[in-house]
Amino acid sequence: MNLSFPGSIFPPFLQRLARVAAVVALLSALPAARAAVSRGFTQLLDAVVRIDVNQVALDQGTRRFEASIGSGVVLTADGLVLTNAHVASPQAVEINVTLSNLERVSARLVGWDHWTDLALLRLDMDDVRRRQLAFTHAEFGDSEKLFPGETVYAVGTPYGLTRTVTRGIISNTHRYFEGDLDIDGYETGEFNTWLQTDAAINPGNSGGPLVTEDGRIVGITSRSYLGANNLGFAIPANVAKTVVAGLVRSGSIARSYIGVAPSALQDLENFYALALNTGTLLSNIDAGSPAARAGLRVGDILLSINGRSVDGRFPEQLPPIQNFIANQPVGATLALTVKRGPRIMNFSVATEKLESAVGEEAAFEGWGLSVRKISRAYARENRLSDDTGVLVIGIRSGFPADVAGLAAGDIITTINRRIVTSLEVIKSAHQAYMGRPDATLFEAVRNRSVSLYILKP
Repeated sequence: MNLSFPGSIFPPFLQRLARVAAVVALLSALPAARAAVSRGFTQLLDAVVRIDVNQVALDQGTRRFEASIGSGVVLTADGLVLTNAHVASPQAVEINVTLSNLERVSARLVGWDHWTDLALLRLDMDDVRRRQLAFTHAEFGDSEKLFPGETVYAVGTPYGLTRTVTRGIISNTHRYFEGDLDIDGYETGEFNTWLQTDAAINPGNSGGPLVTEDGRIVGITSRSYLGANNLGFAIPANVAKTVVAGLVRSGSIARSYIGVAPSALQDLENFYALALNTGTLLSNIDAGSPAARAGLRVGDILLSINGRSVDGRFPEQLPPIQNFIANQPVGATLALTVKRGPRIMNFSVATEKLESAVGEEAAFEGWGLSVRKISRAYARENRLSDDTGVLVIGIRSGFPADVAGLAAGDIITTINRRIVTSLEVIKSAHQAYMGRPDATLFEAVRNRSVSLYILKP
């Protein structure tokens, strides 16, 4: 160690004493600092859990069960566990959590938010108390204070190997993914950027914490690039904190929707006669959406929302814009200022509740048919006249639906001349069919053409 005191006015022997004193002070402080880090990290390790999930999946017109393994972290003394939405979903029929002491406890789903890929579980605390089990819980850090190069650790259960720790650095604090991300078809990643790390993240790490040296959670590991080295991604802790609070309150996160898709303006400022860092391009307006009804058009430049200036020059700046809109109360009226050609125009847009394009699913094994309810978002995306009907997502070979000629992608609009306004309509028809098999008449749309299909016993 080379300590120097430039410009010192002390004699050489006093400078040497000062150097010795500084070294002694530094060495004496190291064990205390190491102990503090060790305590925080040990507590964090004891809060990380393995999650085993059995869930129902619909496959080719029938239900099947599939098992998966993920990771999670205990957040509270009363047994709240945070993990990924793609680890534990509403389709789960059994969830078991393995604590750090290797004891297994059942858990239930408290809330689920595919938009941020986060899910919240609660341990069976009656079982915990009855068996006198103990666990610790971890605390969130501030993900906004992270910087590229900072050391972090990913903790979880890669390939079922529990309590695995990998070390790396923060590679990027605001990674943005171009294109659509999804979890089994459900949209995700529209309202946040991601933490990128080179700490090893493998299948099974999903839902585990990304932590700093003092054991604070700064992210929840979510994904990695398969086939690539050292490219892992985590949901920032500050996003997770907000989502957890909402899931505790109501089990889901209510977000607002107006139907606009912002795009980056980089390299387009001159074309639109804009100053740098001013506005964002509206590259898509959903048909029938609040924005479309208010008169907004593709090519408009959104300048402000409720008087708050918008800056969408770079792709990384787009998720915060979407998140600002989504965080407005459902039903609120937003004041949007846009630039259209040389004109500055003002619009009032009433928000609606954000819905996923993926609706409720069901399987009807007597017909060999699995379907998904058409959602309002799916209808808009696919230019359907309304959200009536169900989408065929699976057909079982040799069963009545297959023999009749139905295929995946068809939209069933009526059954026995009854309009399919909900899954209850098709459930009722299937129940009658199973009680007394009889021919069932389906009307379905394929490639904008309507056809009739008779499902015989």
